[in-house]
Amino acid sequence: MSNALADRERLRRLFDLRSDVYISRGGAFDVDPYPTFHELRESGPVHAHSPHEPLGWTGPVFFQGLPYPDRPHFTAYDFETCSTILKDDEHFVTNVPPIGNEQVLPNTILFMDGKEHRAHRTLVQPSFIPAKVAWWLDNWIRGSVEALIDSIAPTGSADLNLDLCAPVPMLTITGSFGLTDDEALQIREAVTSDLGDTTTMARLLAPIIAARRQEPQDDLITVLTQAELTDDDGAVHRLNDIEILTFAFVLLAAGTGTTWKQMGITLWALLTHPETMEQVRQDPSLMRGVIEESVRWMLTDPAFSRFAVKDTTLAGVHIPAGAVVHACLGAANRDPKRWDRPDEFDPFRPMKPHLGFGFGPHTCLGMHVARMEMTHAINTALAKLPNLRLDPNAPAPQVIGLYERGMDTVPVVFDAAGSAS
Repeated sequence: MSNALADRERLRRLFDLRSDVYISRGGAFDVDPYPTFHELRESGPVHAHSPHEPLGWTGPVFFQGLPYPDRPHFTAYDFETCSTILKDDEHFVTNVPPIGNEQVLPNTILFMDGKEHRAHRTLVQPSFIPAKVAWWLDNWIRGSVEALIDSIAPTGSADLNLDLCAPVPMLTITGSFGLTDDEALQIREAVTSDLGDTTTMARLLAPIIAARRQEPQDDLITVLTQAELTDDDGAVHRLNDIEILTFAFVLLAAGTGTTWKQMGITLWALLTHPETMEQVRQDPSLMRGVIEESVRWMLTDPAFSRFAVKDTTLAGVHIPAGAVVHACLGAANRDPKRWDRPDEFDPFRPMKPHLGFGFGPHTCLGMHVARMEMTHAINTALAKLPNLRLDPNAPAPQVIGLYERGMDTVPVVFDAAGSAS
């Protein structure tokens, strides 16, 4: 492990959900939202409010679809209606012209719709298909995971949320850009100022982009330098430096935070179900079901939003054009009409598609890579950290956050490498 990653205080500062960075995502929120989600779903699939309002959150809110105070807000809580919102891009889109003094959303793939979204997604999608997962594992995931775990194996204790979960997805994406560990942390420090500093990433990536144009390598920046877009008039052009930097920034933002938090939640779920954890240790192939159940049961981003482009009706509720419509995926993933015992973590239940990775045109581009990061990291931890268990002397871990949920800590103890079992 590099010296940059050995600075645990720096890591703690950069990956603390209670820090100022996450205030506007409800980082300090530590109430279980699911009882309220259940009550709302049972009283009607769609309600006229934002997801945080019935939960009592009164702090600042900035997230996808929020705050937009001049628009009416509606939230859906059942699986069927949330699926409709995510797949129906005729009525519900990610970006619409602003009204009043609203800020225009950035022109990135996250806020594109229709033909424009499909064209930009196609540029990088081949690098994220299941057949390319081994490419990510061999080039960037395996080495980072093993270095991180080998560094803590002799110690007998760790905070796996900090020492494993947080660095792995960050190093995977930045490694695919050709950046060092220290450069990765520099970018993390810059962008965690509430996305206030993108110049650091531009400064570090600019020479790599120039080098890849001259001498291509087997990495993601090379993929972007060779990607071609076809304009409406049929003209074909390669991405310029600004377009590549924008893509890289979006991939970093979308591909690190969610995976880190979901990995921590998955580890915590196993550690609080030791019999299941032992079964997985004996048969690592069971990790597939564990991850799918974790994402269904306690996903990191419990709500995503769309804008209504025309008057429509959802579950009998009139939705006016211009309204923000929130799909509460956390509630949808525990819809009792679809899952028996939905509040239970049961990785052996019959597997059904869930909404944890989204649905429709904006289904998570990197979901297969995220699954591999979590699978390899957790299976390696189970294999290399004998007698792994929650630290009985540490405060009980908590799932915190509102629009970005994750573990405050995952404190563990285990038999240190070289010690007697």
